[in-house]
Amino acid sequence: MENRDKAVFLDAVLRPNPPMNPCALLIILIIVALINFIFGLSFVLHGAWPIMPFLGADVGLLAWAFYASRRAAKRYETVTVTPGELAVVRHPPKGAPQAFSLNPYWVRVCLDGDEEHARNLTLRSHGRTVPLGSFLNSHDRFSFAQILKNALEQARGYRP
Repeated sequence: MENRDKAVFLDAVLRPNPPMNPCALLIILIIVALINFIFGLSFVLHGAWPIMPFLGADVGLLAWAFYASRRAAKRYETVTVTPGELAVVRHPPKGAPQAFSLNPYWVRVCLDGDEEHARNLTLRSHGRTVPLGSFLNSHDRFSFAQILKNALEQARGYRP
């Protein structure tokens, strides 16, 4: 039984596309802040001072969006297929990882849509549904579904 689980047919790490590096995001934020300040100063000089807080909020929301994007890019999922197990471990940016273990003989890979419009990739087995790669684009989701199906076929046909 120990030899049976040593064969690994797929060992993949799924990651979202990373955002720009922090220095580039800071430069963009400074440019937007300067532009907003210039426009805001123009409005203040014309007596429309209530515009300034909205322009400041605009920069604050952009900074928060950049932060949230960088934080969300830290999440990833690992998928491992052996003859005895399909293991999915979801690592959020913060908190404990979630692990799912399924029998490769009973798992069904379900993909909504085609290569250009692949929407949801899920694993189904015995009433359990495990979503997979929600952060991937359609093409990558479709490609990974094909790779996962091939690995599961190899695991099902494995004879030590």
